[in-house]
Amino acid sequence: MSKELRNRIFLIIGVIAACVAFAWPLNKRINLGLDLKGGMHLVMKVDTSTLSENAKSDAVVRAMEILRNRIDSLGVGETVVQRQGEDQILVQLPGVTDRDKAVDMVKRVAHLEFKIVKEDPALMSDAIAGKPVEGYELKKIKGESNTPVLLEAKAVMQGDSISDAKVDFDQESFYPKISLTFNDKGTKDFGELTQKYVGQRLAIVMDGEVLSAPNIREPILTGTAEITGQFNDQESSMLALALRSGSLPVPMHIEEERTIGPLLGKDSIDAGIKAMIVGTLAVFVFMIFYYFIGGVIASFGLLLNLLMTVGIMGFINVMMPESQMTMTLPGIAGLALSLGMAVDANVLVNERIREEIVNGKALSSAINAGYDRAFSAILDSHVTSLIASFMLFQFGSGPIKGFAVTMTIGLLASLFTTVFLTRTAFMFLMEKNLIKSLPMLHIIGIPKIDFIKKAPFFIALSLVVIVVGMSSVLMKKNQAYGIDFSGGQLQQYRFAQPVSAEAVRKAIKDGGVADAIIQQYDKDPENVLIRTAEDSEVKVQAAFRKEFKDNKFETLRIEKVGPVVGKHLREQAMWAIFLSLVAIMIYLAFRFKHMDFAIAGVISLFHDVIIAMGVTVFLGRQIDLLVVTALLTVAGYSINDTIVIYDRVRENFAKTGKKGTLADVINLSINQTLGRTLLTSFVTMLVVVALFVLGGEVLNTFALTLLIGFTVGIYSTIMVVSPIVVLVQKFTKKSW
Repeated sequence: MSKELRNRIFLIIGVIAACVAFAWPLNKRINLGLDLKGGMHLVMKVDTSTLSENAKSDAVVRAMEILRNRIDSLGVGETVVQRQGEDQILVQLPGVTDRDKAVDMVKRVAHLEFKIVKEDPALMSDAIAGKPVEGYELKKIKGESNTPVLLEAKAVMQGDSISDAKVDFDQESFYPKISLTFNDKGTKDFGELTQKYVGQRLAIVMDGEVLSAPNIREPILTGTAEITGQFNDQESSMLALALRSGSLPVPMHIEEERTIGPLLGKDSIDAGIKAMIVGTLAVFVFMIFYYFIGGVIASFGLLLNLLMTVGIMGFINVMMPESQMTMTLPGIAGLALSLGMAVDANVLVNERIREEIVNGKALSSAINAGYDRAFSAILDSHVTSLIASFMLFQFGSGPIKGFAVTMTIGLLASLFTTVFLTRTAFMFLMEKNLIKSLPMLHIIGIPKIDFIKKAPFFIALSLVVIVVGMSSVLMKKNQAYGIDFSGGQLQQYRFAQPVSAEAVRKAIKDGGVADAIIQQYDKDPENVLIRTAEDSEVKVQAAFRKEFKDNKFETLRIEKVGPVVGKHLREQAMWAIFLSLVAIMIYLAFRFKHMDFAIAGVISLFHDVIIAMGVTVFLGRQIDLLVVTALLTVAGYSINDTIVIYDRVRENFAKTGKKGTLADVINLSINQTLGRTLLTSFVTMLVVVALFVLGGEVLNTFALTLLIGFTVGIYSTIMVVSPIVVLVQKFTKKSW
């Protein structure tokens, strides 16, 4: 065995061993995202409008610390509390699906004040009559038939001196009560307060609401106090927790909420893994059937590609635990897609090897030449896909970042397995004389079609499809966008027995929810999707309990996005797409030394993205973050086949000494690469079809957009890009 081959094998064994070590055990190395294991994702906006400039500077930091204390009290593991921008806080609560409890916990300001009650009948009458009473405010006591009380506007003591708060039970009323313990300063202040106002009533005010107003019978010097009222168990527990962890410096509003139930998470895992397994097996079967030995080697490389992706994720989690790298549902889709894209490179190599064998080269020389000549196209296609993944990571959030990370790792692993590992396998077989030939099927030959001549018809066809698709988007207006971009609330429920959309619509309309969009899937009539402009979860569930008494339901997910966040996400999506296309154009111009190639390539990407988006909306689907993810994936992937043609054009010009017209050379290049263009797209489509059919409803529109985009990408590569290169060249009159 040669020294080079031995070193290669040792390196591969080392990589496999390291990946196994960092990937195992899988359930400890890879963290599941909230969309897979259930939980809540909240984006809170901190309202600092009432604060001074000095107070604003640390309000968000203080709010984050208090939120952490509250969440820690719940015993929730692997939580995330991160600052986003200037005045937003991201909160992720894995495994927490009690939406009402969690929302109340994070939103409650818990601002406790003690105020003296003014016992003056005249002033009370004026206040009740609506007359202004300077220095006082009219309130009602909670739970005491809303008894009105007149309070001094200025608090005599704040709740920031509380060291502990716990729930006890009143021996007389049997209602829960809150027992307070003050710190040293609070004990002193409360003692002086109760001494000064003996015989008067002291109102205990929480977040502007009077909880109770007991008489001060005698000075309280023990540093303890009680808050009584008609609380239920949950109210008292949340109130004690809020007081114990501290008061938020300012109110906070939920601008984005995504609650995923454990049942939907389990279904998503099962569907995603099933789709990935079926898609991968389909790719293996095709590769082995079509390329025989070459297909077996490629399949081995794909298996290692999968192992490397999982191993690298495990390595990052072990070495940098603060990164909290998670596997999301789109991440599973990204893993499957990265395998589909990795097989593209293997197809390019095998097709190149076939060409070299046909040209009369010996097997070993053909293999070496095949890898060498395919490398530039493989590198360029991977770089453009990485550009798209980078933009997704920069502008995406949550599960979308998971998709971008998985895709990036998968693509980098693909370079190693395709360029290094599979070549090493061929070297081993050749050195051991285990193969004498490399048989392959050859279904698609080299046609002689004048694609440039047919270009006007296909460009006109593209314009028609673009107009129809964009008309659908414009006509549907906000209905074309999911709640990610238009704002609103999405609720998904699963009933024990099938229900009709009409019955659901009538039930929630009678319950006070009028303008709701109801959606169901034919294959799953127990599942119901409800989209509303406002937060209607309480009304919807009350209507279900009333109208469907004998048909139990479970909440699968609730997503809520405010209009401000929706607008922000839409702007981010537009920037992600725009910057991706610009970055790809710059890269193509740099690699191929001709702006004609770059301009035509980016025009084709705009063409593919616009058609994919328009047709998706035309088919009744909505544009959301997952659809934008699919569009950027289309942009990064569909340029791959274009790069293969560009690479062949450059090669043919070098062979002919730049003789012949650009149109003739492009026609020749398209015909020569037509077989591999169709093959590479076909094997990737195997994975996408598996995602579409088996990936579950969450990934269904995502996979549909990919199917449309990849199909359009094949068409534009052959029928649109190359004619545009010729047109741009004629316009610029640049010599080739």
